[in-house]
Amino acid sequence: MKKSSGSKPLKICLLTYRGNPNCGGQGVYIKHLSKALSDLGHQVDVISGPPYPHLDSKVKLHKLPSLDLYNPEHLFTPKRVADLARPINMYEYLNVCTGSFPEPFTFGERVYSYLKKHRKNYDIVHDNQCLSYGIGRLAQKVMPTIVTIHHPITVDQQEDYKVAKTLFKKYRVFRWYSFIRMQMKVARKFSHIVTVSEFTKKDIAKEFSLDENKFRVVHNGINNEYFYPVQNGTGPENTIIVTNSADIPLKGLNFLLEAVAQIRKKQPVKLTVIGQPKKNGIIENLVDKLGVSDIVHFTGRIANEEFADYYAKATVAVVPSLYEGFGLPAAEAMACGVPLISTSGGALPEVVGDAGIIVPPADASALTREIMFLFNNPDQRKKMAQAGIERVNSIFNWSKAAGEVVEVYREAIDGYHRSA
Repeated sequence: MKKSSGSKPLKICLLTYRGNPNCGGQGVYIKHLSKALSDLGHQVDVISGPPYPHLDSKVKLHKLPSLDLYNPEHLFTPKRVADLARPINMYEYLNVCTGSFPEPFTFGERVYSYLKKHRKNYDIVHDNQCLSYGIGRLAQKVMPTIVTIHHPITVDQQEDYKVAKTLFKKYRVFRWYSFIRMQMKVARKFSHIVTVSEFTKKDIAKEFSLDENKFRVVHNGINNEYFYPVQNGTGPENTIIVTNSADIPLKGLNFLLEAVAQIRKKQPVKLTVIGQPKKNGIIENLVDKLGVSDIVHFTGRIANEEFADYYAKATVAVVPSLYEGFGLPAAEAMACGVPLISTSGGALPEVVGDAGIIVPPADASALTREIMFLFNNPDQRKKMAQAGIERVNSIFNWSKAAGEVVEVYREAIDGYHRSA
């Protein structure tokens, strides 16, 4: 990565419209990147909408309240009716009522207003895939601003269209993803775009019609505080673990369930799913249809401290996703020393390298074959487990990632001031 001038500690502002690490990968990214940047000696503030992130004590959090209409405690309802007097809040409320997802837009407007007043507090702003009009205006008119795009949301939209069986359901998908048009326009306003894999760089550039020269690839790190090999002797045989947002079609859990149903006809098998399916949703209904409820266990949400122990009880880890912009669960499984089977969906082969077995996405037969192969070959499992640990330790490191992101910051700052 090209070095840029300057070496002084930076004043960094990270933006995330939703920051809770239990709400998805973006919250995990903000939590660990902000800490790693702070550990390198930089001043790091995070501006977030609710649900708010859990941050290191050295990182300052600025809460930017919204109506928080997806909060289960007051779902689709403002906590205070008086809040609707503000036009931005009324816009948020009406759009949620009509089935769209306005949070990226409204967060961007609030951030723009805040940072116009506080621009002198920061050297650089780093947007975490909000890509709103307000943040686009920041990048063009106010201060140096870059963005991380984890993967093109257009892929999620396409998969959701495929499983929507009625015109009404297809319209709901269209309405929900209406924010994508904004994101595609705003992405063109940034001089520098960080993404997490070479595969994703090419995919985003194609989907969003962007110049690949704007991109800088910085791999995610793995949190070794929670993901590490547990030395507890021999674990149970013929057990599979998967970390999965169960009812999201893109995650491919249905194909793994079909594979498990096939395997049980030939030998014992158990599957642990870190997560919880929706009541009467696609996954719960498929478990019943396949007759595998006795060998499939859904853990629900677990504490971070429990992950390593769950992985230690598995013979094999599987990532059955149809597409991943990075594939954090694959790297986490390898960090825990569990032999891994992954699909070739998206960036997963780039993450797994030669440390795991790669199968085509949406192929239950291939999953069946490779899971049974590993079940019956303990020596191969041992080799793969060690290869996975070594790969993660050498490549997927948050300190390394933070150092590379800082170089992108310095490039963007220099370029902004040259063009000013």
